[in-house]
Amino acid sequence: MILHELLSYELLRVIWWLLLGVLLIGFAVTDGFDMGVGALIPFVGKSDVERRIAINTVGPVWEGNQVWFILGGGAIFAAWPPLYAVSFSGFYLAMFVVLASFIVRPVAFKYRSKRDDATWRNAWDWALFASGAVPALLFGVAVGNVIQGVPFHFTADLHSIYEGAWYTKFFGLLNPFALLCGVVSLTMLIMHGAVWLTVKAEGAVQARARAIGSVAALVAVIAYALAGVWLAYGIEGFRIAGSYVTDGPSNPLYFQVERTASWLTAYADRPWIAIAPALGIGCGLLTFLGLRAGREVSTLILSKLSVLGVISSVGLTMFPFIMPSSSDPKSSLTVWNSSSSHLTLFIMLVCTVIFMPIILAYTTWVYKVLWGKVTERDVTEHSHSVY
Repeated sequence: MILHELLSYELLRVIWWLLLGVLLIGFAVTDGFDMGVGALIPFVGKSDVERRIAINTVGPVWEGNQVWFILGGGAIFAAWPPLYAVSFSGFYLAMFVVLASFIVRPVAFKYRSKRDDATWRNAWDWALFASGAVPALLFGVAVGNVIQGVPFHFTADLHSIYEGAWYTKFFGLLNPFALLCGVVSLTMLIMHGAVWLTVKAEGAVQARARAIGSVAALVAVIAYALAGVWLAYGIEGFRIAGSYVTDGPSNPLYFQVERTASWLTAYADRPWIAIAPALGIGCGLLTFLGLRAGREVSTLILSKLSVLGVISSVGLTMFPFIMPSSSDPKSSLTVWNSSSSHLTLFIMLVCTVIFMPIILAYTTWVYKVLWGKVTERDVTEHSHSVY
């Protein structure tokens, strides 16, 4: 028997759906606090030294954290080619803005303290704010649009067509439900960044982060709950009609798909997935209480669990759909009809089993070595060697 046949095509598809979720969550819980700190810099630091303290809490780790974003994009490209093609076509302008933000961030980190000029440094501080807040908002907006369904379809020869003029591919994304999801994402990552600052900073920076993070945590929980109510009563869901096979060919037109009253019918079919939104809301509230009580490491863990719950609730609710089509439901992309070949998924899994533990071990070692608070003394005494 050929080695890759030891794992069925169906199982490999589910494994890679899970791994994609792991990569996205890994990005959110690591680079998420980098974006949150960036969005907070103009507000937690009232002096140049205070802002440098905030910047240097993420300075040693932000580059490694951003690798999760690259891994997630690579996984989509290799494991789910139709998803990559449709999402990067339809969300092209939004992706461009996100990538531009990610390009501005390292430039701002590197150049911000090169000149001892208040105007220069203030401009780069706001660049860091934009490079944190804009992607955090747009990631949520993208998720909100995916939940509602994206206006694309496939032709008979599987050519994907995203409907609408070029400008609607950006401004059309900014609908009310998607913007609410953007608020959830933005406030959740601001909360996460604020918790990180309470762990890594002290004094006035820590106090301001704690106050802002408390508000952000409450707003995130309330917005997430409102999005859930809206999802239950105002957003139609999708389901595969009739019988189907889960190890068939990867053809996006392989299934018949129909609209349903709500995505939340998934909770009647799989009640156990309710643990995800419960984790998102419960740990979000506990993060609020932890910030108010002045707890640090335990609150950071709770914040990560809240992020985990919020993101995983989307994937678990939509399963097996990855990107439904609002204009032609039959073209919807699912776990069962949009993956790479059986052999490709197996080879990728072998590489992941080899290299993922190395990445995790190295990341853990880096955080252990660089653990500890960033103080005013650290910044002033090493002014030319820190950000």
